[in-house]
Amino acid sequence: MPRILIIDDQKDVRAMVAIVLRVNRYEVAEADSGAAGLKTFAEGSFDAAIVDIFLGDTSGVDVIASLRERAPGLPIIAVSGMTTLDFLDQAPHLANVVCLQKPFRPNDLLQALRKAQAAAGDELPAAV
Repeated sequence: MPRILIIDDQKDVRAMVAIVLRVNRYEVAEADSGAAGLKTFAEGSFDAAIVDIFLGDTSGVDVIASLRERAPGLPIIAVSGMTTLDFLDQAPHLANVVCLQKPFRPNDLLQALRKAQAAAGDELPAAV
């Protein structure tokens, strides 16, 4: 079962994303801050990460950069409700990050996950 890390400081968003993923047979770990997310990532093995760009304790861009340092091929989805995410294309260590604008529908999330996996050169099992 693919394992996904969700890093978002909004409890409701984390809960919605986790439910969608669990219903579609993904294993989920949740973190409510960048620091907690990086700690959780260091303690486990993950097939992808979903990272909010605007976290309370740090920048999601910094978290993504740290994840990429530790796992260069990790499929990552950057989510934000505050701004367009076009600036991610300008940072080389953030290449192939899939951007998802809040609010999003469950199917948008699943499509972004498949797109992130494809960008990383791999494929997650199809959703149920």
